[in-house]
Amino acid sequence: MTAARVFELVRSIRTFSEVPVVFYTYYNLVFSNGVEDYVRAAKEAGVDGLLTLDLPPEEAGEVQTACKKHDVKTVFIVAPTTPEARLEIIGKAATGFIYYVSREGVTGVRDSVAANIPEAVAAIKRHTPLPVVVGFGIGKREHVAEVGAHADGVVVGSALVNVIRDNLKDRAAIAPGLAARAADLVAGT
Repeated sequence: MTAARVFELVRSIRTFSEVPVVFYTYYNLVFSNGVEDYVRAAKEAGVDGLLTLDLPPEEAGEVQTACKKHDVKTVFIVAPTTPEARLEIIGKAATGFIYYVSREGVTGVRDSVAANIPEAVAAIKRHTPLPVVVGFGIGKREHVAEVGAHADGVVVGSALVNVIRDNLKDRAAIAPGLAARAADLVAGT
């Protein structure tokens, strides 16, 4: 996969959908393509927001400037270990939404959601008017409903990636499998 191919995928999506697209990426991919060029290409392809996962707001000046210039929203992460004092910094740096990563550890579907979500979302909202979305470990309709009761949005990744993984031998089953899994998760909203 290349940045150019991902941008082409977004252009293809834009032929039939206006659903917002947020890239979750790493700074080396943005930097190695030239920050200004990358953000411009993302916007031209139809990308609405950029979450550069390993880029803290204190070091994101160049990305923030390019995003502002090209009208691409910025998204920053808050973790369970983020001190209260940093929430204001993160809240001021973001222009799209705040992504609360609700657990420590590696990503993947879990049996239950983190217990501290209502308190964490409330703490974040004290420092920003932006939407707060919650992800990490969410993989069931019940999880979506539980998290959605407190958050402005719910991020589900691994549950969908697992559908692809489980159907690699029958690739024709991937799209219908994704549609069914997404519909089940959306039913939790």
